[in-house]
Amino acid sequence: MASEERRAEQSLKQRVYRTMRARVMSGAVAPGLPITINGVADDLGVSAMPVREALHRLVADGALEYLDNRRVRVPEMTLSKFEEIIAARIALETLAAVRALPHIDNERLDRLQAIDRSIDEAYAAEDLLRSTELNFLFHRTLYEPGASGVLLDLMESVWLRLGPFMRLATAKLEDSYRIDRHAEAMDAIRASDPIALSKAIEADIQDGVGHLGRHFLREADSTRI
Repeated sequence: MASEERRAEQSLKQRVYRTMRARVMSGAVAPGLPITINGVADDLGVSAMPVREALHRLVADGALEYLDNRRVRVPEMTLSKFEEIIAARIALETLAAVRALPHIDNERLDRLQAIDRSIDEAYAAEDLLRSTELNFLFHRTLYEPGASGVLLDLMESVWLRLGPFMRLATAKLEDSYRIDRHAEAMDAIRASDPIALSKAIEADIQDGVGHLGRHFLREADSTRI
């Protein structure tokens, strides 16, 4: 019985951690706002202990930072930190895309197309939380074939740092700033062209979220002057 209780406890801890991790990555938790252990525990209907451990793990992941012993927050974004994150995304994801290319079959390509359509629908419905979730799902679905757990873990670590800010920046800018490069990536997959695929992924990151983030951060800086 004690063994079953331990397994149930570990399962609860993992569930709370994964739930909080997904919320941070998708932008459900806004940068700068404090998160309390009791508030999360009440929201999830669990005790404080698994929440405390989940928040500690997310601080170790670099997704959150401590305010005091009972509160954490998503760190504020700076332009220098943002540029590092964008550079890391490009380096990791162009590598992952090229490695995945020989292993992407028609079934996975159909899944990518379906996800991309769902992204367009989420944008049209102004559901920024859903669109952020789906954008990361598109990229993860593309990179999974042939990717090691190490590479995926590294990319998700970067996404954790970007997700909250990505949603915030998108919410503050006009629709015309949203540049969809996913169609170019899928065309490159159909052509089995690793160079075109790498360029499409870099353009998606650099001209999409990169443009959004830089514009938002410069606008924010100008209002503080």
